Amino acid sequence: MSIAEPARDRGRRTRARILERAAELFAADGYAAVSVAGIAAAAGAHPHQITYYFGSKDALFVQAAFLVLLRDARRLEPIGLRRRTPAAFRAALARAALSLPSVPAVVQALAVARMRPELHALAQQQLAVLFRQAERYLDAVLTRRGWTIDRPPAVEARTFWSAVLGARLVSESGYGGHSDDIDLAGVLTVRAETH
Repeated sequence: MSIAEPARDRGRRTRARILERAAELFAADGYAAVSVAGIAAAAGAHPHQITYYFGSKDALFVQAAFLVLLRDARRLEPIGLRRRTPAAFRAALARAALSLPSVPAVVQALAVARMRPELHALAQQQLAVLFRQAERYLDAVLTRRGWTIDRPPAVEARTFWSAVLGARLVSESGYGGHSDDIDLAGVLTVRAETH
């Protein structure tokens, strides 16, 4: 005799599956081409469950975009850890962050949230998670290498990711420059300790 899975656990699994499938579909096809019905079918769920768990397609898009960016940001971490000098660290992190495929989706998700007041808190929450993850990583690098920064780690992390998203927004808006027109590495203040 099998024991039935508790409803709360089943609900968590359904929500996670919807979020994962939505992230895959949005990444592959873009926000406009993905429908609630398509997400539900890919997740083996009903369309009303998307509304139940996420509120709307827009809210699901915001969460899915940040889910992918948080994963991509974790993949940046070894890139920075392999660098032996602060200058190499700053340059490598800036180059890699600007090229992350998830950054344009997050820029679009923030634009969607900006137009929907009910999504402001969700966008702020997702940004806070990104900033905390970046701050923890930065703290670990500084401790491991014995480097320092000119401002609190939380400010350094927020400044860096705000610059990444802003640079991508400018680029996506049709500015005809090159990625090296923006000194993203210069936004970071990581440097060796002076004794």
